[in-house]
Amino acid sequence: MADITLRVIDGADRGRVFADLPTPVTIGREEGNTIQLNDERISRYHVKIQEDQAKLILTDLDSTNGTKVNGEDVQLRILRFGDVISVGRSTLLVGSREQIAQRLRELRGGPPVSLDVTRRPHDENGDGSGNGSGDIGGAHGDASDDSAADLDLEMDWGADQDAQKTLHAILPPELPEDLSPGQAAQLCELLDFIHVTMRSLIRSIGVTPNEQRVTLSAREWQRLLDLHGRLAMYIRQIGDPPVADE
Repeated sequence: MADITLRVIDGADRGRVFADLPTPVTIGREEGNTIQLNDERISRYHVKIQEDQAKLILTDLDSTNGTKVNGEDVQLRILRFGDVISVGRSTLLVGSREQIAQRLRELRGGPPVSLDVTRRPHDENGDGSGNGSGDIGGAHGDASDDSAADLDLEMDWGADQDAQKTLHAILPPELPEDLSPGQAAQLCELLDFIHVTMRSLIRSIGVTPNEQRVTLSAREWQRLLDLHGRLAMYIRQIGDPPVADE
């Protein structure tokens, strides 16, 4: 079971820290949530965070005012340490300071670390013994004095705004694992459709003589907009699948 640390960095509950919470975690304004926030713009049960395949998954629970992660509206999202969740007027930061600093080091070219959230910090072997090093999973590790010093250097937000850009950069996602043959075929069909459409659009682009601009016909521009709309529809259908008629 994964644990998660969430810190409220803006809103009426600013400064509260919810450390080492076992998943699943729900956030809302109603009693009975794991995290109850004093925010009238948050739904009674707003979001749920759970573990699946060693990853933290956020699901918007059909909230009235929606959920953002790193400024983007989401319904379903894999969370990573350093992500910023916005619900109502409240903003929450995912992960302890040590977990965020370790991920930042990796993104800046440091030693590779595991994204397995079920593992504890410094648990290289994945057995929970804590005898390894370099793992960002889990929330129970005790930082040494040296680690704390490195942490302050990595997390000097005021002096290094690039840290936030690095953490919140949109990186190529991993492909889902353990798909059934039918699911794998569906995913291949979807990606092939996008690939073929994008290939056609790229081939239709014209380049100006000085090669400083590219041009796209109005017809192809509409195809690009249609593809953008289809992707938006797919994302919504995956995050909020239609209920089958009984």
